[in-house]
Amino acid sequence: MSNRFTGVFKKSGKWYVAWVEELRGVNTQGRTLKEARKNLKEALVLILETNRLLSNQETDKKTLREPILVSAK
Repeated sequence: MSNRFTGVFKKSGKWYVAWVEELRGVNTQGRTLKEARKNLKEALVLILETNRLLSNQETDKKTLREPILVSAK
């Protein structure tokens, strides 16, 4: 599955801070823009995997799951 998110990068002193615009709590930093991009992708994957795992633990077999497709501008 492929999703599209917006990475936001801001130079702060010697560091780049980065976050995902669409998902609160997905943020990181890096000494270089390249490192911040890499770290942000890793943080996003970890958050998505963790959220799915936690959701699966909190539901039972009677729970309905289905894809939701949205287009936001």
